[in-house]
Amino acid sequence: MSIAITSWQVETRTKASALFAVAIVIVLVAAAGAPFFVSRSIIQDMFFILTMLVLAQTWNLLAGYAGLISVGQQVFVGFGAYAMFGCVILLGIDPIAAIFIAGVLSALLAIPTAFFTFRLYGPYFAIGTWVIAEVGRLLFAQWKALGGGTGTSLPRQAAREMWGVGALHELFGMKAAQAGDALTYWLALLLALGTIGFIYGLLRSKQGLGLAAVRDNEQAARAVGVDAVRMKALVYVAAAFLTGIAGALIYVQKARISPDAAFSVIDWTAYVIFIVVIGGIGTLEGPIVGIIAFFLLQNLLADYGSWYLLILGLLGIVVMLFAPRGLWGLFCDRTGIQLFPVRRVLKRGPLNLKDKGGPNG
Repeated sequence: MSIAITSWQVETRTKASALFAVAIVIVLVAAAGAPFFVSRSIIQDMFFILTMLVLAQTWNLLAGYAGLISVGQQVFVGFGAYAMFGCVILLGIDPIAAIFIAGVLSALLAIPTAFFTFRLYGPYFAIGTWVIAEVGRLLFAQWKALGGGTGTSLPRQAAREMWGVGALHELFGMKAAQAGDALTYWLALLLALGTIGFIYGLLRSKQGLGLAAVRDNEQAARAVGVDAVRMKALVYVAAAFLTGIAGALIYVQKARISPDAAFSVIDWTAYVIFIVVIGGIGTLEGPIVGIIAFFLLQNLLADYGSWYLLILGLLGIVVMLFAPRGLWGLFCDRTGIQLFPVRRVLKRGPLNLKDKGGPNG
């Protein structure tokens, strides 16, 4: 004899997410082999998309999940880039190793900056982060060893002898420039995957529940035992680490740096905010949709000069008015499809228990 007892299970996976997992594997295989089949210009475009996606995901982690609206993330882009240049030019470290070192140093920089900015709330926090970024720009403009206000270039020898360039030349006959683009592209692909994987794992964990509680109501979260300051600090330092790596990687590919470019609020914060807002803040899918839309708009409107920024601003306003949760949020509301589900759903399922107390038991 068996007894049917109702059980409850917590699930996050959906049919759409399972199909998407299969599709993403196919896309990743094709993306990994892209440098062997497509032109350098396409690889550079894909590199741009991947690095901007990393910056958008980290800003979305701060604003969309931790409630930290920062307009000074360019400080970590610029600091990471200058840290990489310093390691290569002053210490003779390989650029690939210098990229990781730049991320660690950016995370360390986030600790003292958090000490000041976390004392501010709301718009004051946003202004505080921007002020810190401007201070960083002015300080690096005085660093004569790295070109001062005019900047400097990555040594050609360092770029040509970068780890992996020689192997790609010997195995596939790639020239130094082509091999360098392929290496930075593969690193950008790994960084984008690692960033999305880290955020997705965090949101599905207990810490992710605490983070969502802090975002929705910090006082209530503290009342149930969530350490709000610790959660915000964890997210802030993690975002600085990933942003610093992205900044260093971007400027390995550019091979030229200046304070105004590395600490540009438009390139590394305004565009990132636009990407997240039109895509959908507070979702992992939003920045992916946003960067695709931004890239297409950038190519379509690049010939319009100053009108380009005006049109982008108007589009952002229209999206915020008619789709406050962004394009992905609008699509999700109408279809219910989630590619990266983090919402926990209770599902009922029977649990059969055999009765061993019978005559034949």
